[in-house]
Amino acid sequence: MNIRTPLAATCIALALLTTAGCAVTRGQESVGAYVDDTAITTAVKARFIDNKSVDAGAISVETLNGVVMLSGFAKNSSERSIAESLTWKVNGVKSVKNELVVRP
Repeated sequence: MNIRTPLAATCIALALLTTAGCAVTRGQESVGAYVDDTAITTAVKARFIDNKSVDAGAISVETLNGVVMLSGFAKNSSERSIAESLTWKVNGVKSVKNELVVRP
């Protein structure tokens, strides 16, 4: 009998048991909340891409429990405002933290 096989099986089982609840990240309550946040982030980015006034590549979007944080750089205050306005139009957004910095 090979001792490595039961040992490997035990290690794999232990790893699966300890990571079973780890699909949710960043302290969220459920997988559903994570999926909702991902959908919000995707929708916000899509709105940025569709709008020619916003440089989607220069703006980072992160969502946690419906709170969207925008970070990165805007060309001017108008772009900063437009990005925030577009974010508010996405379903599920509870709050927007606009941390965009206007480039000098």
